Amino acid sequence: MNYIEAIILGIIQGLTEFLPVSSSGHLELAKAILGDDSLAQESLTFTVVLHFATALSTIVVFKNDIFQILRGLFQFKWNEEFQFSLKIVASMIPAVVIGLIFEKEFEQFFGGEILLVGFMLIITSLLLLFADKAQSTTKKVSFFSAIVIGISQALAILPGISRSGATISTAVLLGVDRTQAARFSFLMVVPLIFGKIGRDIFVGSINFQNAEIGVLGVGFIASFIAGLFACKWMIAIVKKSKLSYFSLYCFVVGVIAIAVTLSTK
Repeated sequence: MNYIEAIILGIIQGLTEFLPVSSSGHLELAKAILGDDSLAQESLTFTVVLHFATALSTIVVFKNDIFQILRGLFQFKWNEEFQFSLKIVASMIPAVVIGLIFEKEFEQFFGGEILLVGFMLIITSLLLLFADKAQSTTKKVSFFSAIVIGISQALAILPGISRSGATISTAVLLGVDRTQAARFSFLMVVPLIFGKIGRDIFVGSINFQNAEIGVLGVGFIASFIAGLFACKWMIAIVKKSKLSYFSLYCFVVGVIAIAVTLSTK
């Protein structure tokens, strides 16, 4: 992988992490188009670094919200801030459990499984379509909805299932206010990303020694900058109920991915 490819992939990750079109799915598609022949572990390392960049961009955009979450956790008072913090923690449980149990199986999906990406993009398309037609409310995230949204996040480990699309759509279908749904979706992933990166480095699952640090750095910067832009844009899109456009996009890209894969076999 060269620097130009790293920048392209970084921009794709930064935009698609927040836009409901599956960042992991688009990264796999882009790697296939660019002819990336990295081993599964090296490919996963680059993907994780880009996710780390978008997590940082989320922190920048939601710095005040994150401060309130941390303050709520250490207040130990049953107020709104503490409850919201507990809901974030509760939403992480499904992804942690499923991620630990099926970690090795999921890693194999990040090696050019384009047919799988195509089918998962179509599923994402349907979720977005249903959510776009849901009625707007002023309801906040409950503990029950936090767990259900967390399950959606866990399933979004699969490349092609949009994490933001799945979690926001699930929240909206549960009757949560659209702006609250987007805010919760972006905040709930931050501790998971940092936790996974820390764990993978500790156990040696991510090998930075074999990776090109310069390429990783360029991709990181591109992903961070694109993420800042996309995060703010996505909040406005969800609020205005424009998810149907992304539903159509995911469907078309998914069908193309499936058609191209089957035609080459």
